[in-house]
Amino acid sequence: MSFASPGLLAVLAAVPLACLAYFLVSRRANRNAVRFPGVPTLAAIVPAVPAWRRHLPPALFLLALVALIIALARPQTTVAVPEERASVVLVTDVSRSMLADDVEPSRLDAARDAGERFLDQVPDELRIGSVTFADRPQIVESPSSDHDQARAVLDALVADGGTATGEALEAALDTLDEEKGRRPPAAIVLLSDGASTLGQDPIEVAREAGTKRVPVYTIALGTSSAVVQGPGGELIPVPPDPAAMKRIAEVSGGKSFRAQDDDQLDSVYESLGSQLGTKEEEREITAGFAAGGAVLLLLAAALSLRWTGRLP
Repeated sequence: MSFASPGLLAVLAAVPLACLAYFLVSRRANRNAVRFPGVPTLAAIVPAVPAWRRHLPPALFLLALVALIIALARPQTTVAVPEERASVVLVTDVSRSMLADDVEPSRLDAARDAGERFLDQVPDELRIGSVTFADRPQIVESPSSDHDQARAVLDALVADGGTATGEALEAALDTLDEEKGRRPPAAIVLLSDGASTLGQDPIEVAREAGTKRVPVYTIALGTSSAVVQGPGGELIPVPPDPAAMKRIAEVSGGKSFRAQDDDQLDSVYESLGSQLGTKEEEREITAGFAAGGAVLLLLAAALSLRWTGRLP
C-alpha cells in the first residue's frame, strides 16, 4: 500500500501520546477512588463493572482516530483490473483476381465490406491486426485495440499481382507470436477467393495455426465464371477455390463462410470467448478508511453513552 500524501502520517505520532494520557488519567482515577472512604459501602450496593467495558470505548475511539488519519494520507493500493486480451488478424487478399466483378461490386469491395462489418460487430476492446497480400504480404499490422488502424488498411486496398495465401497466413501467425507471455485467445479471418498461386501451401500453414490453437475463419469470394482483364487486354479466367478455403478452415479448427453469409462473422468472436487478462492499476482506497473510522467513532460513542452515560 502507498499514500498520495504520506507526510500526514506523521500525525499518527499523537496516538501513542493519547494512549499514555489515557493510562495516566485511569491510574489517577483509581488512586482517588481508593482514598474515598465510602468505597466499601458503595461496592456492596453497586454491581462491579468489568474492566474491559471501561476500556473498550476509548480503544475504539483511538482505532477510529488511526483510520481517519490514514484516510487523510489518501492510501492507494495496486489492484488487478480486467483487460480484454483476445486478438484477431484480418488477412485480406488483394491479388489481381480480386478485381473480378462476379461478386458485386467486386470481390475486393466485398472483402472490404465483410471486414468493415466484422469491425462493427466486435467489442471495442478486441485487439485487431491486419495483413494484406498479393504475391507477398504487403501491409502487416500487429493486433491493437485501435480499430481505426484496421479500417484505414481496408480503405486503402488496391488489387494487383499474384496470390501467396500461405505467406500471408504465416505473417499473421508471426504477429500473434509477438504477444508477450501466455498467448491469449486468437484467430485469423481470411478474406479471399481462395485460389493460391504462389509460395508455400496454405493448408500446411493452416495446420500449423491449428497446432497453435489459432483457428482460421475463411470467407470465400467469387464464382466459377469470373474473369479479369490481363496486362495485354486479354480476359483471364479466375475461378475461386472454395474447397481450399474450406480445407484451410477445417485443418485449423475454424469455420468457412461464403460472401453471402458473411454477416455470421460475429461467431468468430463468440468462438474465442471473452478471456480477460489483467493489468495492474493504482486505486485510491481513502473512502474505505474514512468509512471505517466513522463507524468506529459511532460505535465508541454509543457504547460509552450506554455504559457510562458520557462520551469517551
